Amino acid sequence: MMQYETRKRSIFKAISWRTLATLTTAAIVFVFTGEFTLAITVGLLEVFAKMALYFFHERMWQKIGFGRKEVPSFVLWFTGLPASGKKALANAVYEQLHGQKLKVERLDGLDVRPLFPETGFSPEEVNRHVKRSGHLCSMLEKNGVIVVASFVSPYRESRDFARKLATNFVEVYMKTTVEACERRDERGHYAKARAGEYRYFPGVDVEYEEPISPELVIDIDNLTVDQAA
Repeated sequence: MMQYETRKRSIFKAISWRTLATLTTAAIVFVFTGEFTLAITVGLLEVFAKMALYFFHERMWQKIGFGRKEVPSFVLWFTGLPASGKKALANAVYEQLHGQKLKVERLDGLDVRPLFPETGFSPEEVNRHVKRSGHLCSMLEKNGVIVVASFVSPYRESRDFARKLATNFVEVYMKTTVEACERRDERGHYAKARAGEYRYFPGVDVEYEEPISPELVIDIDNLTVDQAA
C-alpha cells in the first residue's frame, strides 16, 4: 500500500527530533562540565544556530539540480454511474496533488460539455465526447501536466480509446449501485430519467458498462470522501 507523509505528521516529527537533539546536547555538556546553567544555555543556543544553518542549507540545495526527479505526468480518470461521487472525490484528490505543488489540472464532464454544446447524449454522441475529452487529457499529460478527470464515460469503447492515447492512464472505478446513486442524487436526475424526461441515462435506460480491469476500485458506499481520497 502506497502511503505519503502528511504535513501535520512532518511538523510533529520535526519538533520531536529537534527537542531530542537539544536535550542530548544539553545532557552531554552537563556530563562533561557539571554546569546545569551552561548546559541549558548551550542547548538553547544550538536551537537557534541549527535553525539558521538549516535555512541557509535548504536555500543552497534549492539551487542545485542534482538528485531531483520530476514526478511523471499521468491521467487519473474517474468513471462511474451518475451521482456515484466522482466529482467530489476527484476534487479532493486534485486538492491533495495541488497542495504538493505538482502541475495538475482538473477536468469534469460538466466543465467540458459547454465546449461542444451541440453534443447530445446518445451512445454514439457520448462516445465521441469522451474520446475528445480523452484527447484533451492526453495533450495535457504530454506537456507534463497531471490530469484529474471525472466523466460518467459509461461505455468501454471510449474509455479504452482514452487509455490508448495516454502514456500513464489510471482508471478509477466508483463502485456503487443505482439505488445508492439515486439516494445521493440531490438534483433529481434519476427521477427525471425514470419519468422519461431524459433519454440514454446510464443506469436507467442504457447500461453502464463496468470497467473490466481498472487500476483502482473505490467502494464508495462504504467510504467517506476523505477516506477514498
